Amino acid sequence: MSRRHQFRRKRGLTGRYIRSARRVIAPERSGRADTQLGMVLAFVAGAANAGGFLAVGQYTSHMSGIFSALADNLALGAFGLVMAGLGGLLSFVAGAACSAILINWGRRGNRRDLYARPLLLEAALLLGFGLLGGLAHGTSGFTPLAVLMLCFIMGLQNATVTKISGARIRTTHVTGMVTDVGIELGKLVYWNRDPIRSEASPVRADRPKLRLLGLLLGSFFTGGVFGAFGFQRWGFATCLPLGLLLLLLAAPSLAHDRLQRRREPKKP
Repeated sequence: MSRRHQFRRKRGLTGRYIRSARRVIAPERSGRADTQLGMVLAFVAGAANAGGFLAVGQYTSHMSGIFSALADNLALGAFGLVMAGLGGLLSFVAGAACSAILINWGRRGNRRDLYARPLLLEAALLLGFGLLGGLAHGTSGFTPLAVLMLCFIMGLQNATVTKISGARIRTTHVTGMVTDVGIELGKLVYWNRDPIRSEASPVRADRPKLRLLGLLLGSFFTGGVFGAFGFQRWGFATCLPLGLLLLLLAAPSLAHDRLQRRREPKKP
């Protein structure tokens, strides 16, 4: 294979990667793009949640458990744990609010990279979490700070994918997804007896939705396995490929939008 052919092949692969990455987080949405983005973010959330548990001894993606722990600790008089749980809750809310601010700012400015910016921030935070863990793990105050960072990251991601998909997809917790799977399976096995005589419409399962939910659950579980094995073997360095994955997803849209704005004529 000649060098020219190798160069053309690499350029073609790079071009396909850039087009695919931009399409997945483009403002114009499609079911395929939502599914692909949801799978990537569900994988990242599963890895961060499972790996984060091994790192700090707490799951940080679902607020139901934190709310329950708040109630339990308040009843038991463990006010220190109450404050810790409240900090995690407020960090999750702050992450979601930050995502909304970035996306709405981009939307009002007619920016093509409005969804890339929160993903870039999440990538930076994951990389920072990995660096912080490598340097400060075991020191005083590390665990509370790590919990706050992970809760912020999960809130940021969940709000981002919620905004992108029009609330069709959520990736940081699976309770709702498992519930929806049960609902659709119930519809799937429902026996529509005497459909002609019945005035009600026949019960039909939403098969595309069931497939989407299965893919998201599978991605979350796969990410959880990766995060658990990764933190056992490589420690906080496991966050580095997660951050790089999001960076590779967001970078083409950010670069393209910046290039387009440079080419636009300046207003007098």
